[in-house]
Amino acid sequence: MAEVPNDAPEHCPGSTSEKAGTSAACEGCPNQSVCASGAPKAPDPAIEGIRLKMASVKHKILVLSGKGGVGKSTFSANLAHALASDGTKEVAVLDVDICGPSIPKIMGLEGEQVHQSGSGWSPVYVEDNLAVMSVGFLLGSPDDAVIWRGPKKNGMIKQFLRDVDWGELDYLIVDTPPGTSDEHLSVVQYLSGAGIDGAVIITTPQEVSLQDVRKEIRFCQKVKLPIIGVVENMSGFVCPKCKEFLITRRLRLLLVRTHPRSSHRPREGRRGCVKICHFHCWARCPWTHE
Repeated sequence: MAEVPNDAPEHCPGSTSEKAGTSAACEGCPNQSVCASGAPKAPDPAIEGIRLKMASVKHKILVLSGKGGVGKSTFSANLAHALASDGTKEVAVLDVDICGPSIPKIMGLEGEQVHQSGSGWSPVYVEDNLAVMSVGFLLGSPDDAVIWRGPKKNGMIKQFLRDVDWGELDYLIVDTPPGTSDEHLSVVQYLSGAGIDGAVIITTPQEVSLQDVRKEIRFCQKVKLPIIGVVENMSGFVCPKCKEFLITRRLRLLLVRTHPRSSHRPREGRRGCVKICHFHCWARCPWTHE
């Protein structure tokens, strides 16, 4: 993940990039000699600041998927509302989908703005115990495009984590864009000192979705991010005859690869369907219920 100094020229590769201080874009930059020396490659001091800021957040959960359009933002919003239904819990949603922020629309907050206070940015509140922060609140219009390179996205995510006045939280739900790139690496790195409870991975039953979701699982394994559970959207239905909730066999194929040592197998229903528990058990393995 590369950081860009405030006075850097356009197309700066970032101070932690392998090309720092040596690329054509570095010519004439006042930071060129420092970047070329390798000094900026030390651990980002913001990580410690974010660790201290996040000390008041009990649980941090990422919502991930390698595929777009599978319902990550919808799930994040529903999960946040479900947790906030307990009036004793303080919940917040952080939307780090910089180029396609949809949380403001989903949560009915279009047109709201972020305000600055002495303690930092104040998030927008849906309920007294449910706060939201998104780059969508910083745009002049919902139709405005965010045309940023990776380093600028990283800087925005750092500000969200470090400069927002989150207060005391029980749950922070982080809604991410599809893929395994800048935003995901930024969140994992910046929260490395604070600790992440884990990730919920969202998919749909189509093979084109499962292919990308398997990549997301590999990403979590490589960065040592625990997987809380897998949610398969747009696949279940209630059988009109037996009235049972049925789900397609596709999810089993994904979970076989995720839990290769499991001796449990779901019970197959008629016509190739697999009967498992309803999504109330989203945070547990459908086989072991662990």
